[in-house]
Amino acid sequence: MASSALFLLTPRPPPPLLVAAHRRPPLASRAHLPTTSLRRREDCPCRCASSSSSASSSPSSDRAGPEERPPRSRQQKQRTQRPGRGNAIDPVGFLAKHGISDRAFAQFLRDRYKALKDRRWELHSRLIDLKEASSGFELMGMHRHRQHRVDFMEWAPGARYCSLVGDFNQWSATENCAREGHLGHDDFGYWTIILEDKLREGQEPDEYYFQEYNYVDDYDKGDNGVDVEELISRMNEEYWEPGEVRSQKSRLEVVAKLYEQMFGPNGPQTEEELGDIPDAETRYNEWKALQKDDSASSLPCYDFIDNGQEFDIFSVVTDRVSFEKFQGKSPPLAYWVEMRKGRKAWMEKYVPAISHKDKYRVYFNTPDGALERIPAWATYVLPDAETKQSYAVHWEPPPEEIYKWRFERPKVKGSLRIYECHVGISGSEQKISSFQEFTSNVLPHIKDAGYNAIQLIGTVEHKDYSSVGYKVTNYFAVSSRFGTPDDFKKLVDEAHGLGIVVLLDIVHSYASSDELVGLSLFDGSNDCYFHSGKRGHHKYWGTRIFKYDDIDVLHFLLSNLNWWVTEYRIDGFQFHSLPSMLYTHNGFSTFTGAMEEYYNQYVDKDALIYLILANEMLHELHPDIITIAEDATFYPGLCEPTTQGGLGFDYLVNLSVPEMWLWHLENVPEQEWSMNKIMKVLVSNNSNMLSYVENHNQSISGRKSFAEIILHKGKCSNNSVDDDVIFRAASLLNLIKLITFTTSGGAYLNFIGNEFAHPKRIEFPMSSNDYSFRLANRQWELLDKGVHKHIFNFDKDIMSLDGKEKLISRGSPNVHHCDDTSMLYSVGVDEAGEYQVTDSCCFV
Repeated sequence: MASSALFLLTPRPPPPLLVAAHRRPPLASRAHLPTTSLRRREDCPCRCASSSSSASSSPSSDRAGPEERPPRSRQQKQRTQRPGRGNAIDPVGFLAKHGISDRAFAQFLRDRYKALKDRRWELHSRLIDLKEASSGFELMGMHRHRQHRVDFMEWAPGARYCSLVGDFNQWSATENCAREGHLGHDDFGYWTIILEDKLREGQEPDEYYFQEYNYVDDYDKGDNGVDVEELISRMNEEYWEPGEVRSQKSRLEVVAKLYEQMFGPNGPQTEEELGDIPDAETRYNEWKALQKDDSASSLPCYDFIDNGQEFDIFSVVTDRVSFEKFQGKSPPLAYWVEMRKGRKAWMEKYVPAISHKDKYRVYFNTPDGALERIPAWATYVLPDAETKQSYAVHWEPPPEEIYKWRFERPKVKGSLRIYECHVGISGSEQKISSFQEFTSNVLPHIKDAGYNAIQLIGTVEHKDYSSVGYKVTNYFAVSSRFGTPDDFKKLVDEAHGLGIVVLLDIVHSYASSDELVGLSLFDGSNDCYFHSGKRGHHKYWGTRIFKYDDIDVLHFLLSNLNWWVTEYRIDGFQFHSLPSMLYTHNGFSTFTGAMEEYYNQYVDKDALIYLILANEMLHELHPDIITIAEDATFYPGLCEPTTQGGLGFDYLVNLSVPEMWLWHLENVPEQEWSMNKIMKVLVSNNSNMLSYVENHNQSISGRKSFAEIILHKGKCSNNSVDDDVIFRAASLLNLIKLITFTTSGGAYLNFIGNEFAHPKRIEFPMSSNDYSFRLANRQWELLDKGVHKHIFNFDKDIMSLDGKEKLISRGSPNVHHCDDTSMLYSVGVDEAGEYQVTDSCCFV
């Protein structure tokens, strides 16, 4: 290439006046150069970054020129961070709203906000912003690089050596290892391994080291045999005008001419001949005068502004014509794409370093010895039937097999009616059901039943099936016992096609303690992802507690949330069992309701900060996302904006409702129920409350379902509703559903099968039942039989009524009076007048 382009010196806009202030030009004028943003801590006490200039741009036009823009302070140059819904930040803002006057708690919130700012600064100093902090999956794990190779990156600060072992290298621990020095691992413990594709026999290496290949999109584009030199020539002809590029035979040509001029045979030989050297400004003016005579040159015209201060490259500017001309140019990217060869050429020349569905693990040499682990960022994990261990699977299907999305994300209009389900137990057979079976058989039923959202539990990879999926081992992988990643994508896509949003039950409050498959002792140390000592272990469940104050752990957890939304188009999350992370006693303590219990020494402030960052990130990057908090302690501010001292969730689960109904069913005859006690639990002023009669806890956690309790009393599981006893039992269950639904504060949830009063509890295969699947399924054949058909039609009518009248979205009803004698309660209306009960309101 015989020309040297001058775009390496980006033109600067001209000064608005002859004497201009010494300032840094707008970032827009450096659009064609890689830039590094300078960021300042929000609460930095120093004056290193002053506020923006008081000068304002001219209002005469909507689009001011570069010379009219006022200088921007560093704070203004930062990427916009949306800390929550609302603009003004008040760390204790929600306290007045709820009438909370506890001074100690207010001080705790202020201290927490200071710690939050420190954590943001620490996070942004390493990872720029929340978007970068939550995009680790773009680098971590295994990814195909454009330059015919595969890159693998893993975080293991306690390891001394790292390599990949698998089918692709006959499980050799030395063939594919990280290099020595910074190319192999950095100071933070991130290891990088490069797997080079192998040349096929008879093929020659690429002529250019920067040769790229397109493996997926338009994967045969570029295989037209066009010479690279020809493409570069086309780029220069399209981008540069005559005279804008100075032809040089070598990059040292200008330097050689200057050297010859100063010290060559025609230069001054003595100091007397050299004479006095003019100052820089004089020499610059002489050069400038010579440039004016060169009328044929199209090179940008440069000038500088001297304000008497130390030289600054940002004081060099161009004239207006040159600047606007440069800004109007667009890079010839089409030619760069054309230089990238396609999949066809790649397959002819190379053998993939690792193929689709190859098994692999990561190998560490640690102070504790050699270890093999499942990579923490693995996206597909399978168990080995022979060794009873697991291994990661490289998931890189060819372009023609990659799942192609068909439907857009739906938006929930009005009420949120959630159908909670577990894929594995969703079938009628005594086996583990699959994603495909769920998509074909259960999704149409959910749509027909009137629900507009599903909440999937046990979907993230876990080794122990009896744990219902809550002891997660591999956070970026769907459970392989249900199907492949593409099978899950199809499930989500088909749900979206039916107008159903998909929520995922995410477990970031603890993790599996498995050391072979999970993250526990991942790199041989005890403080990689989790706290060391007692704090790193759940007191009762034997699980591990994350280290929420560690930047790399935050990087992992935030990226995990963003991964499910980006890769699988998940519409929201329920954050499971928040007390396990919010308190060092893991929520296993007696709560009296005193405010002190929310800020004493047992509260994990770092976990609260993580939840704030998680909600900020999700709502900033995905404005339509739905986040639900499952917290039995009702931590203050769960659904308040983070700018007002809250945690930023959209909904919180009212766990008191099912416990209240269960207590009445088991301890009080229905004719003695107290409406005052019932309404006190059901009715809430919180419009973000998610209520339900029963979820998976009532059916799975060693208990009986409500249908099993009520219908067992009536001895009417499969009989007709014509019998008075059967009718009474079914009506009681329907009334519980109706009252709970109509008093729900913002959303309603039902567990799979409860809509038709499934008569049996759920019991996952485990040693205590000889690993039987007898109770790990749903009896769908009951939908068309007797009392179950009656109860299902009732549930369906409730959902239909809400779809028409928007009952839930109106908020909790205004209950004026409860009469325990007549077991009636009075509900107020919005406006005075005469009302008539319609037929659509008569269910029982």
